[in-house]
Amino acid sequence: MSITIRLIEPDDKADWRALWTAYLDFYETSVSDEVYDTTFQRLLDPARPNQNGMLALEGTRAVGLVHYIYHPHNWRIEDVCYLQDLYAAPDMRGKGVGRALIEAVYGAADANGTPSVYWMTQDFNTEARKLYDRIATLTPFIKYQR
Repeated sequence: MSITIRLIEPDDKADWRALWTAYLDFYETSVSDEVYDTTFQRLLDPARPNQNGMLALEGTRAVGLVHYIYHPHNWRIEDVCYLQDLYAAPDMRGKGVGRALIEAVYGAADANGTPSVYWMTQDFNTEARKLYDRIATLTPFIKYQR
């Protein structure tokens, strides 16, 4: 099996939306059509280089996605990279899709001069956390939100 990772393209909207919907379903949430449309346009907009997305492909089939955002950080000179969403199709889990997507973000962040990449997941996401524990460092921070 060969996985290709590439930036999201204009013709990817249906595949991207299906994958992102499945991701949102996993977290028991949803977004409006307006958010889908706006997010997709932002991911493609060259005037918004801080907001990015990639797809994982097995052949021509989209089997995973990742969204990541560069932003300033008060404790660093360089920006940091927030890996916001990561999803692999259920039949592709354990086959390297998640790892390939994370490593693609690592590569993009390095090329952008933003080597610090971070993300969050829910504590019950045990399968994904097995991967995360192998390729990143778990921090002691707890998220609060208004």
